Parts: sequence; C-alpha cells; structure tokens
Amino acid sequence: MATIRKPIVQELASPQGFVYHFQCLFSGLQRERNNGMARRMIVLTDGYSDSHTAKTAICVIRYKAEEVVAVLDVDAAGRTSQDLLGVGADIPVVATLAEAPPADTLLVGIAPPGGKIPPHWRPIVLEAIEKGLSVVSGLHDFLNDDPQFVEAARQHNVKLVDVRATDERDVATCGLMRGECLRIHTIANDCSVGKMVAAYEITRGLNGRDVDAKFVATGQTGIMIEGDGCPVDRVISDFVSGAAEKLVLANQHHEVVVVEGQGSLFHPRYSCVTLGLLHGLMPDGLILCYEMGREVIFGMEDFPIPELGKVREFYEAAANIMHPCRVIGVAVNGSKFSAAEVADECRRVGNELGLPACDLIRHGPDTLVDAVLDLRRQQNP
Repeated sequence: MATIRKPIVQELASPQGFVYHFQCLFSGLQRERNNGMARRMIVLTDGYSDSHTAKTAICVIRYKAEEVVAVLDVDAAGRTSQDLLGVGADIPVVATLAEAPPADTLLVGIAPPGGKIPPHWRPIVLEAIEKGLSVVSGLHDFLNDDPQFVEAARQHNVKLVDVRATDERDVATCGLMRGECLRIHTIANDCSVGKMVAAYEITRGLNGRDVDAKFVATGQTGIMIEGDGCPVDRVISDFVSGAAEKLVLANQHHEVVVVEGQGSLFHPRYSCVTLGLLHGLMPDGLILCYEMGREVIFGMEDFPIPELGKVREFYEAAANIMHPCRVIGVAVNGSKFSAAEVADECRRVGNELGLPACDLIRHGPDTLVDAVLDLRRQQNP
C-alpha cells in the first residue's frame, strides 16, 4: 500500500540560479490511472451540499467534469449534479457506491470549518477502500493518520491521498524573482468568495490569448484541479512566506503566474495565512474578489465586512511593504443574484473604485484578462 503524505521539493538549476519546484504527488496519482487515462471519480458530499461547505466538489466538477462519474449524497439521490450543486450537467447523484458507475477514486468533496471527516462518512470511506478505490481528501483530518483507514488501504492495496499534507520548513529569502514574470494574486474581503475560481479563470483567459500563464494553487481544491501547488494553510506560520516565494520561483519561467489567495486580511481566523502569502509572493497586481450581498464575515456574524474601498486600501498598504503593487480589477461573485442585478453591481463597483469589474462565471474572464495585460504592458513596455 502506497500512501501519499507531502509534496516533493527539488532544487533545479536555472539561468537565475537555484529555484524550487513543487511536484504534488497527487498529480502522480492522476497520471498512473488506467495506463495514463483520466481518473474516474466519485465525489462525496453526503449531507453537505451547500455552496460554502461543498466548494471543493463544486470546483472539481466545474473544471474536471469529464473525470467525475457520480456524486454520492443520500438525500439527493436520483437528482443530477447540476440540480444539487449547480455544476456538472447530468452527472448522476447516487445514494451508495454500488449505484455509481465504475470508478477508481473517491474524492472527499467538502471543506468544512476545522476540516474534520464527518463521523457518518467513515463506513463510506472504508467501503470505497474495500472496493479498491483510492481516496483523495483535502481535509485537515488526515486519512493517513487514521489507523483503521491505513490498515484497510494496506489490505486492499490502494492509495490514501492527503492533499493538504506538507512539511515546508524554509523561510523567505526575498530575492531571485524574475522581473519579466508578472505576478498576479487574488485577494478578498472574506473567505470562500471565489479567489480560486478567479485565479483559474483568469489563467485560462490569458492562455486563450496566447499568453504563457500558470495557475498556482495554494489550497486543496486548486491542487486537486491543477495537480500541483502547496497547501499553505497547513504550513507553520514562520514558513508561509517562504513557501509562497518558492511557488513563484518554481513557476517564474512563465510570462504570468496567477496565484490563488487564501482567507482574508479582514478575517479574524485566517488573516495570518493571507498576509504570509501576500508578502511571500510579492505580487505586481491584485484582483479583489467578493460575494454580492455578504455583509458579515462568514461564520462569524459579529464581524461586519468593511466597504470595498477600505479593503483595497489595506491590501495595497500591506503589499507595498514588500513590493510595488496595486489592485487592478474586481471579481464579483453574483451567484445568488439575477443577471441584471449582477450587471448593475459590476457597473456600480467599477465606478466606485475606478476599476474594471465583472462576474467571471457569468461574463467570462476577458475584462480582467485585459487588466492583467494592461499592467504587463506598463511594467514591460
């Protein structure tokens, strides 16, 4: 039985000296399936299908639908993924593993506060292992720390993949960054507003304009989609900036790197990882993300969210401690509102902040891709 615990870090020679390359072992699991064919995944959301908790399932299905054969959610069985999660078209929702099409992977599709495996999921995970499915999880509660799961995986010769496992131990050096590589970073006024989606969509939009852009994952869902990255919220606080810096150094041979953000400077729980990323990445430009209608910190209703002008001001001040940087555009998450309401909001915010604003899912990435390319032309005429 092979377990997967952490990313591999290698030093590679380059014209700029030695840089660090992250190779998440999860990508190895992707490649070795079915003689190089795509994975066939069952995504587990049972009892947790709201848009916040099930954001891992939603994003994996949105961007890797061709690899998903079913969603397992007992109460929604008989419906489709589109009905349940708003993505995935006619991917079926099933009540049991036996009802799902043939698969080789069970993917834990939730990201609850605290990252614990729900107790009633244990029999499902064990059944999956017994059926020969590898299990992929991005929770803080590691599969490989559970003796029962480990023994079952050994007996049935399957992999347990803890996407969040890492042992980063390097501090930032504040050097070696290639000026010709534009660094873009998504930020927000709260957690779970769409920072990963914004970074991924902008990267795809840049690639569509023949720009060599790389999406850089910093969380479990992004790593599941991209196949590499670093789960920075599992890195010891002293080494967050070092891990972020290494992500840039590993990818600065690209013309643009777009790094997904984590947490928020305004979140009482997660602000530390946000600042560590911001200082380690030393971005050139920021994309400000927010969800329409949200007025208080998610899960902490006693903390009101500041108005966007203040959010912009604080992020720019924090970023400029390390490197010249400014907000260049706004990604509006209008998923709970009508198309007309979202269009009005984008106009309002654009006028208020003097920045291009769009809903990336509704409108596509072109508006923010243009903002990135404008910044690139200004910095590298």
